[in-house]
Amino acid sequence: MADTKSGFSAEERAAMKQRAEELRTTKGLKGAAKLAKELEACAEAIDALSGVDGDLAREVHRIVAEEAPGLNPKTFYGFPAYASDGKVVIFVQPSTKFDTRYPTLNFEDTAHLDDGDMWPVSFAVVKVTDAVKARIRALVAQAVA
Repeated sequence: MADTKSGFSAEERAAMKQRAEELRTTKGLKGAAKLAKELEACAEAIDALSGVDGDLAREVHRIVAEEAPGLNPKTFYGFPAYASDGKVVIFVQPSTKFDTRYPTLNFEDTAHLDDGDMWPVSFAVVKVTDAVKARIRALVAQAVA
């Protein structure tokens, strides 16, 4: 529920400020310097997470490195994210960000998950099990196929 005249909750306003800061910190950087700064921000975002949020973010980071090394780590509204040509493909939304019951693994429209007329692009994760890891690996591989 919105708690201000702007219509945005405090959490949403904080996320927007975080995104503006992400853009400011990489302004003027190009090539390897920009990628290094974005990788550092992604690693810091992951390190700040605990519980299932951290478990999911660390597992996604590992799987992306193995299955989709062409994706570049970065942050997206403070979330650990992975992009191709600057466009986010995959991101992890921690439960702590908006005080939800579970974190989600999300795929943007640049992910190749298309399956007929309708398909999921967001996945709730309550525990990172071997089956969940296998499903994430398959989704990441499909997303960049």
